[in-house]
Amino acid sequence: MQKPILPKGTRDFNSSELYKRNYIIDVIKDNFSRFGFNPIETPSFERSDTLLGKYGDEGERLIFKILKSGNYLKNTNSKEISDNNISFLTRKIVDKALRYDLTVPFARYVVQNQNNITIPYKRYQIQNVWRADRPQKGRFREFLQCDADVIGSNSLMQEIDFICLFDKVFADLNLEGCRIKINSRKLLIGISEIFNCQDKFSSLINQLDKLDKIERSEVKNNLLKLGFESNVVDSIFEIIDLSNDFITNKKKLKEIFKSSKFASEGFAEIEYIFSYILKNSLNNSKLIFDLGLARGIDYYTGVIFEVLPPEKISLGSIAGGGRYDNLTEIFGLKNMSGIGISFGLDRLFLVLEELDLLPDFSNNSTQIIFLNFGKDFSFDLISLTNSLRENNINCEFFPEPLSVKKQLSYANKNQIPYAVFYGEEERENKYLTLKDMKSGKQENLTLEKLIEKLRK
Repeated sequence: MQKPILPKGTRDFNSSELYKRNYIIDVIKDNFSRFGFNPIETPSFERSDTLLGKYGDEGERLIFKILKSGNYLKNTNSKEISDNNISFLTRKIVDKALRYDLTVPFARYVVQNQNNITIPYKRYQIQNVWRADRPQKGRFREFLQCDADVIGSNSLMQEIDFICLFDKVFADLNLEGCRIKINSRKLLIGISEIFNCQDKFSSLINQLDKLDKIERSEVKNNLLKLGFESNVVDSIFEIIDLSNDFITNKKKLKEIFKSSKFASEGFAEIEYIFSYILKNSLNNSKLIFDLGLARGIDYYTGVIFEVLPPEKISLGSIAGGGRYDNLTEIFGLKNMSGIGISFGLDRLFLVLEELDLLPDFSNNSTQIIFLNFGKDFSFDLISLTNSLRENNINCEFFPEPLSVKKQLSYANKNQIPYAVFYGEEERENKYLTLKDMKSGKQENLTLEKLIEKLRK
């Protein structure tokens, strides 16, 4: 007999969990709509050449590849297999991959549908993505992302609007104290110019992206091993520390960055965003400038975001995003800057659960159950339940005429608030006996009065 086991990094969800997840999704979806975004969906998998080469070495490693259908080895030979050249072999035996995020598929969608959309184009997308990551708390191999993107606008007003969107979602979830970190890829490029390490830019990004996962000292040691000079590493981290207090150190930072065109542009963007937030404070969140924020995905080119939960919660980021200027160009559409954010539903769920901020949903949406007293009442039960459903009342009937005790036990275990007795006496006198499962109180009601009571 085969033992039922889930694949690592995946989960089943019971009804209670799904009610809570759907509550969070509804809050996010309502805010996406309020901010002017409209929904789309894309397939769970894409052509492998659509996804590969977009996320950097680290991301590339985590993409789930799908083997070609049929004899996927027919175009290979024994030497190619024995050479153990994984990337070469992958290109020959793989032609599809599960989506790693929702942004690259969105860019592909925009290019394919460019004649049918209005620029700037605002969309939201709430779908699963897959990453071949090592499973741990808050990190899964299959998880739901809630994305919103604007494509076709260079305006920094979009960055500010997304910060406001973050804050509004957290306010509606009663989640206080989230930290919205921002940086700019232009600043990081500028840093590599200032310290003459442009050839190691990818290594710098990859290591800085690990700052929320490993100790700072380990990141520093990794950079030294990768060929960065000790004084350069120290100087970079000194600037990172200065960035954490933007208001106090703004002049110092501006002086450091003025020697690089990229850094000057990036710092001006950060200044513009802070100038608005300082005048129009956020309700539930705090905006933090952090030069150590890197977002280890290759397609980011400008302002980047990462949102951390309140400090008392030990968990990674719950949302993120950023500006990307060249993503649609890969698919043949130039001059189409985009910016987007993504809420990680699973981590957001864990945070809200730990802070006891999720509503107490019943395991069952059924408001009322009709007890079954035999086949002579079958058609009546179907008719009665349908009458309630037509009045938007969630109801069901017990399918078999078991003992009343067993039927009431089913109602209790499923937390159904009301049960209806409908037997010979009720049919003859044209009423229904309603039992409140919590108090035990019973009353006789006509169908019309029952509907009226349940709709209050």
